[in-house]
Amino acid sequence: MDVKKRMDELVSLINYHAKKYYTEDAPEISDYDYDMLNRELVSLEEQYPQFKSAQSPSLRVGGAVLKGFDEVRHEVPLDSMQDAFSFDEVADFDRRVRQTFPETEYVVELKIDGLSVALEYIDGKFVRGATRGDGQVGEDVTENLKTVKAIPLTLFEPYPHRLIVRGEVYMPKKSFEALNIERENNGENLFANPRNAAAGSLRQLDSRIAAKRNLEIFVFNLQLSDGEIPQTHTETLDYLKKLGFCTSPYYNKYSSVDDVVAEISRLGEKRGELPFDIDGAVVKVNSLSQRKTLGSTVKFPRWQVAYKYPPEKKETVLEDIQINVGRTGVLTPLAVLKPVLLAGSVVARATLHNRDFIAEKDIRIGDTVVIQKAGDIIPAVVEVVLPKRPENSVPFEMPKTCPVCGQDVVADSDSPFVRCINVECPAQLVRNIIHFVSKDAMDIEGCGEQQVERFISEGLIRSAADLYKLDFERIKNMDRFGEKSAENLKNAIEKSKTNNLDRLVFALGIREVGSKAAKLLSERFKSLDALIAADEQQLISIDEIGSVTARYILDYFQNPKNLDLISELRDAGVNFTFTSDRVSDAFAGMTFVLTGTLPTYTRDEASAIIESLGGKTSSSVSKKTTYVLAGEDAGSKLTKAQQLGVTIIDEAEFRRMSGN
Repeated sequence: MDVKKRMDELVSLINYHAKKYYTEDAPEISDYDYDMLNRELVSLEEQYPQFKSAQSPSLRVGGAVLKGFDEVRHEVPLDSMQDAFSFDEVADFDRRVRQTFPETEYVVELKIDGLSVALEYIDGKFVRGATRGDGQVGEDVTENLKTVKAIPLTLFEPYPHRLIVRGEVYMPKKSFEALNIERENNGENLFANPRNAAAGSLRQLDSRIAAKRNLEIFVFNLQLSDGEIPQTHTETLDYLKKLGFCTSPYYNKYSSVDDVVAEISRLGEKRGELPFDIDGAVVKVNSLSQRKTLGSTVKFPRWQVAYKYPPEKKETVLEDIQINVGRTGVLTPLAVLKPVLLAGSVVARATLHNRDFIAEKDIRIGDTVVIQKAGDIIPAVVEVVLPKRPENSVPFEMPKTCPVCGQDVVADSDSPFVRCINVECPAQLVRNIIHFVSKDAMDIEGCGEQQVERFISEGLIRSAADLYKLDFERIKNMDRFGEKSAENLKNAIEKSKTNNLDRLVFALGIREVGSKAAKLLSERFKSLDALIAADEQQLISIDEIGSVTARYILDYFQNPKNLDLISELRDAGVNFTFTSDRVSDAFAGMTFVLTGTLPTYTRDEASAIIESLGGKTSSSVSKKTTYVLAGEDAGSKLTKAQQLGVTIIDEAEFRRMSGN
């Protein structure tokens, strides 16, 4: 057998069938047969690595681990779009276009809610992929993009010598749900929405992680080509399909703005049925020559506009109100709803926040309520439909006793919360330990909610300190655990002993002490013993620690049970001291407010840089704010900064200031 010839043949076969499956939605062979072709190729590549192609489909599984991402300057900028929030604004866009071109044609497409990227090909081979970044400069994420199965590593002929296309990487709803279930089981923070999940996956330094995230892509624009250029956008999409790209779905042509508006409405009604998230519909001038004449403003192309859909609302019946007990003892009312399909998923639960929220809206069991998803993610009760209220309904009252332990509850005098103050309440025990092991606290991987509940039910732990005394011989023999999982958990627990003090202070779950306050306290007192010995005056002398929070801190360290927990953690060898990660005082005395989506940094990353240079971050803009770091889709904070005359910077300026 000619091995190289067979390997080349397999690459061609796999690419062909990938195109039939991902691009044309017309598979010719079964998934099993497709997998067998891949397996044969991988086997031959292992035996004959000298014949492995740089565009081999086996690269889909990932493997490269990068130290960081290089910057990529886009040869053709990846512009953002002007948003429209009403059909009147779409009509205004149409009038502006027709001032130059009375006769024009539009294409209406779905606005996929994902992460924009540019893909570059030389002689039909995928050579580089980059994130949009700020539109001018992005990050080189080639290795991660190679794991996206819908991205062709080799184009179909005839292709130009050089080609750059733009697409939107996204995470399908099913993949997003499966990923969050996995993260919850591992005790990791959940992704807020599929877009955040896609962005986080594409910026993984280990491409094997990206490969497991099942990302997809729709290519929607030809950025650059040294070959023949089509005359219209629809012809461009057809051309890109022939090359092997999965292009934007559901696109149609219209010559009147009324038809455009009707199509936007039709697509909006399909939102919940789609296997991926959309946040709007894009209206584009079809003629590429007309686009060139229309040109762009400083910010946006004049030939396109993005209509943003308002949050979807539905009516349903509130069948019951259940009470959950949180880790600080707060009783949280939860609406049990008659299941209803809303923004792509079935909603059967929604938080009712607290007693004041229920009283303000006069929410009662049996009411018909209007619900929507805040940010298209979190279900929320918007209002009660009073004409549909049952005649025998009665106002809802919070329980007088804890539904878990039966002890009397207490209404806070300074907040709208009702609280169980029994520190031995089982509900608080579970949630306290889950908080203790969470990523921003002690970061113990492999110890999620299911594991914590199981360890408690099996009698293995009764407090967070018992995690450091776990019987791993017993654990590795438990169902669904095994030796490898037990060993990984043991290593994660051991590693957590070396965490900096601020993680431990946050992990203790002191009321009103979040991760930011925990770091301020740790920086000030340097050791847990010094923090325990602090008085109220020392605590409130710290900026952002008020008298109420100071009282909660004092109360926590005066509780004998809490001191017993701390003593056990000390005996277990957990670190009680703080080591500063500050690298300079370049931002000393400065306060930053972050708003919008930054091109390459997450907010946590930007905040960490600010703190490492001696600065601090705030959630609100005031006259004391030094800088507002603004990204895309910045909202009211940006407006307030402009009104107050606060200096506004973008990520590029922030990088220059911070020396990154």
